[in-house]
Amino acid sequence: MNGNGLIAAFAPMVLFIGIFYFIIIRPQKRQEREVTSMRNSLKVGDEIVTIGGIIGRVVKVKDKEISIEVGADKTRFNMEIWSVREVKKPSNESQSKKEDKSKEE
Repeated sequence: MNGNGLIAAFAPMVLFIGIFYFIIIRPQKRQEREVTSMRNSLKVGDEIVTIGGIIGRVVKVKDKEISIEVGADKTRFNMEIWSVREVKKPSNESQSKKEDKSKEE
């Protein structure tokens, strides 16, 4: 095989690897960074959803462990920080109520 034939044989493979990287690997790494950042920025008072679907409020944050309160009777769970799926955003109504209270004071 001459040089041109060798390049033509490997060009589709190199192109495939490049496309694979930009479509699959790069977005996955970005998502992992965002999730890690979200978990590392947890603070007391955040409302979270666990990977098991439990919704609760963070009451204590340690290195790799958090404590959450769940339900009206405020049952507490200790769990690993990796079990947090998302931090729930406060609704616009609750934010506006907080702003109204601060304006009244």
